[in-house]
Amino acid sequence: MNPDLELSQFNYELPHELIAQSPAARRTQSRLLHLDRQGGLHDRQFTDLLQLLRPQDLLVFNNTRVIKARLLGQKESGGKVEVLIERVTGSHTALAHIKASKSPKPGSRLILAEAFAVTVPGRQGELFELEFPERVLDLLDRHGATPLPPYIEHAAGQDDDERYQTVYASEPGAVAAPTAGLHFDQDMLAQLADLGVAQAFVTLHVGAGTFQPVRAQKLSDHIMHAERYSVPPETVAQIKAARAAGGRVIAVGTTSVRALESAAPHAHEAGVLEGDTRLFITPGYSFAWVDALLTNFHLPQSTLLMLVSALAGMEPIQRAYAHAVQSRYRFFSYGDAMFIESP
Repeated sequence: MNPDLELSQFNYELPHELIAQSPAARRTQSRLLHLDRQGGLHDRQFTDLLQLLRPQDLLVFNNTRVIKARLLGQKESGGKVEVLIERVTGSHTALAHIKASKSPKPGSRLILAEAFAVTVPGRQGELFELEFPERVLDLLDRHGATPLPPYIEHAAGQDDDERYQTVYASEPGAVAAPTAGLHFDQDMLAQLADLGVAQAFVTLHVGAGTFQPVRAQKLSDHIMHAERYSVPPETVAQIKAARAAGGRVIAVGTTSVRALESAAPHAHEAGVLEGDTRLFITPGYSFAWVDALLTNFHLPQSTLLMLVSALAGMEPIQRAYAHAVQSRYRFFSYGDAMFIESP
């Protein structure tokens, strides 16, 4: 990492009304800002991706599934609590963020959704350990709410349960969607396959830490939140095949980038490549596997904005974001998309 990089270098002004509060009427209806290898900008529609990709290219998707991670409840003393599951750690255990007037003490119990009680054995840093009376995922599915990002101002409804989820989501565990994938429907995936564009999958369970602000002024002082990733051997084989055929490895979303780049140093190992990653990608990073990226627009001063700046260059991203604001693109999770080709 460049030790001189500072947080203020990754800021931009965003009018509040450009933060998308709901998705496009149809998944593929979003706009697409194309940043080409020469730094040129092109205003397109998302379906134009069909013309921008080539046979032998490989799209890598994150197949994590968003769980209904938000629960309201109370302490046994009656005080209100809001629980956001950060990570499911076992069939009956999880780590969570808890909002309450006073933090629950080790050994205390919380009554959640007026339906069941969990025990709080202790803490791990800012997170609370929770023990559930049944399988965590079953209880969340029955009683939890979809955890929309903090900048979306309405409570999650049935539409969000469907649209804040990719059509290929299969591995439950995320508390935030891998939002670049929200633009694809099954029909477009089939059209891409017909064009000879291969599709592969990784899993990275996106944590609420993705929305945590970077507080360190020097990026070298920032400690990245940990997220669990998994890259199956068939995806590694597809990456090698695409490269051998002259195709590009195109990550769908920054979470796919982090999974791929975390796994790349272990490519020689047999079996599933998996673990916890704290990989912090900033300008100066040398990408091992990723040639291009499909992504949404990211928050000012966020680690994700730093990642896209590492791939495309800081000046091209600053120009692209200024253009997106001026051209009234829709920003963040329910917003428009960007296709970035590495120089």
